[in-house]
Amino acid sequence: MKYKVAVVGATGLVGRMMLKVLEERKFPVSELVPFASAKSAGTQIEFGGKKHVVLELNEQNIKSAGVKYALFSAGSGVSEKFAPVFAECGGVAIDNSSCWRMDERVPLVVPEVNPEAAFKHNGIIANPNCSTIQAVVALKPLHDRFKIKRIVYSTYQAVSGAGRQGLDDLENGLKGKPPQKFPYAIAGNCLPHIDVFEDDGYTKEEHKMINETRKILCDDSLKITATTVRVPVAYGHSESINIEFFNPVTREAALETLAAAKGIVVCDDVKRNVYPMPLDAAGKDEVFVGRVREDKSVENGLNIWVVADNIRKGAASNAVQIAELLSSRD
Repeated sequence: MKYKVAVVGATGLVGRMMLKVLEERKFPVSELVPFASAKSAGTQIEFGGKKHVVLELNEQNIKSAGVKYALFSAGSGVSEKFAPVFAECGGVAIDNSSCWRMDERVPLVVPEVNPEAAFKHNGIIANPNCSTIQAVVALKPLHDRFKIKRIVYSTYQAVSGAGRQGLDDLENGLKGKPPQKFPYAIAGNCLPHIDVFEDDGYTKEEHKMINETRKILCDDSLKITATTVRVPVAYGHSESINIEFFNPVTREAALETLAAAKGIVVCDDVKRNVYPMPLDAAGKDEVFVGRVREDKSVENGLNIWVVADNIRKGAASNAVQIAELLSSRD
């Protein structure tokens, strides 16, 4: 069976990656309908060896399109307004923004982690935050076997997570130009500041990781804290995750569990300097895990290092995988 598929925000960084992933993974697209703002409407994009005219995203065009799956990457405001329109027309909106993630009526899905949640939708499915996606892919098999008690996230996030402007800031900063997207220079620097600060001193990005992890793992009792940092890397988020379990854990048992899990590539041989890096993950859909070691400062503690391509697995590929999951039961 083939499906009429829309990409909302088709001319943006993640939207273009969604198109690429749809082609690479050979998703059965009968017809592609690219949507964008009025500013980009009328331009052309290439997909499947053909040119496609970008349509303005509005209610009339959505209703005329009659798509089965709409992959959204156009911001929360756009998703809030238009995702329900696709749902009302009988389609499924798979949204990459933060708009619907914590809505109790909307499943928050990572196919390797909670696939069954995808089938409980009412026309809208939320794609988690990029940093959350790669973390829970690594955490879920460990949680199933050892039962997580507490998580400490420390992230090292690529500038592409801030879109084209983030990449421009890094590229221009290397030439000595002032930043336009970030509050300070990112070239040669690290910014412990992703998204806006809340009253408790945490950023929205840190709250996203905490709240989304609990929702995806279906465990509100999890104790979680996070510090998220922007680093001068173009693509690929890295995360140091410290985990405390209720049950005894060893490095060997953790490695065995991770190696058997879907969507994970274990890179862990420190004697040969083998460990995951953003350059290794670039252009790939898998989550890479290494530097697995026991944390002797607590009982049943573990440290892991997790890397993934934030634009692919952290956004585009996860959305396409959700569509694949749904189509598998048609």
